[in-house]
Amino acid sequence: MRKKGKWIVLALLLAMATACSSGGGKGGSSADGQTTLRIAWWGSDTRHEYTQKVIDLYMEKNPNVKVDVEYASFDDYWKKLAPQAAANQLPDIVQMDISYISQYAKNGQLEDLAPYAGKQINLGDVSENVISTGVVNGKQYGIPSGVNVLGFHYDPATLKKAGIDSLPEEMTWDTYEKTALQAAANKIYFDSGVAPDIFFHYYLRTKGQSLYNADGTALGYEDDALFVDFFGRMARLIEKGAAPSPDLTNQTKGIIEESELVKGKGIGIWQWSNQFVALQQVANRPLEIAPMPGPDMEKGLYMQPSMYWAVTSNSKHKEEAAKFIDFWVNDVEANKLIKGERGVPISGKIKEAIASELSEPTRQVFDFVAAMEPKASPMSPPPPVGSPEVIASLTDIVEELNFGKITAEQAAKTFRDSANAVLAKNK
Repeated sequence: MRKKGKWIVLALLLAMATACSSGGGKGGSSADGQTTLRIAWWGSDTRHEYTQKVIDLYMEKNPNVKVDVEYASFDDYWKKLAPQAAANQLPDIVQMDISYISQYAKNGQLEDLAPYAGKQINLGDVSENVISTGVVNGKQYGIPSGVNVLGFHYDPATLKKAGIDSLPEEMTWDTYEKTALQAAANKIYFDSGVAPDIFFHYYLRTKGQSLYNADGTALGYEDDALFVDFFGRMARLIEKGAAPSPDLTNQTKGIIEESELVKGKGIGIWQWSNQFVALQQVANRPLEIAPMPGPDMEKGLYMQPSMYWAVTSNSKHKEEAAKFIDFWVNDVEANKLIKGERGVPISGKIKEAIASELSEPTRQVFDFVAAMEPKASPMSPPPPVGSPEVIASLTDIVEELNFGKITAEQAAKTFRDSANAVLAKNK
């Protein structure tokens, strides 16, 4: 009975996912020669609106193509995609996250796009370092929709209010801690904490290590002192009142309007560059972007795709799907609608072509990414299968540490045991 119930639930989920498409079509060609593509993505209402405009523009320029759309919030997106994948009915074009691309590629659900490069997809104006970020196990399963880089997004006025004239030109983790304690003396938080997996991975890279090993079968670092040093520092700042308590961050998590920066109680936020514009709009006052701490920032820094466009292996119209990705990368009119919302465009010519169309905050992002790109090192391979489970475990363990329930040493060992148990399944 359990097995039968499982398949009933799967069928219902698949029906729900299909119902969310604008045309409900499964892709194909009609008698009059028109090709129907299905495309799926996640995002906000703003993203949905301009993406639809880009698709309308594509159909206007390619009257033989009809595009049906499916979209959802991030969490709902993956819940809808999973049953479609199980039924071999994925859309022709899917938006892929770095945390999931390895899983879908390993399961044979994505098309290798290398044969389409230079033909349907023109990547002649794209850095090899950027293109290679979509390579999984030697195959080009994703084309970045745009690129991001980590940085500190802050309010210079609040910085001065905290008694700090300016940030150090080359901040280190030690000067970061010292500055946070100085701000706390004036009852202002320096930041709202860090996303554990993203920033620990950056820190490991500055030490010549990585979060995962090359095969994705275990953690990529051997010395737990690295974990203790990084997360122990963050826990100290919380204990000394120089960073928000876990209770406070749990109340405001993911809500920009409730962030300490927006409320004037915090100097800044550590985050990806494509998140700056939304923060600026909500804060409604001038913000700036500062580079990541060092030493060895250049070793830690990397250009990461905000997300990928991928063509599914079950698509019956792979060449037409590849042409749409080319349109996204290289069409000037389309990118004047996108305006870098999915990350800074990967084409140098497009960046130049749309410069005059950008708002001041977006221009700040483009300039910051341009300044960081020459300093960045190649990105580590995409996270392996099982990484979402590893990240969830890390988040829970770090929260226990920040609540003072366990020591940094205990947290380091617990995370290693938990993560390696998950990753060992990839052997």
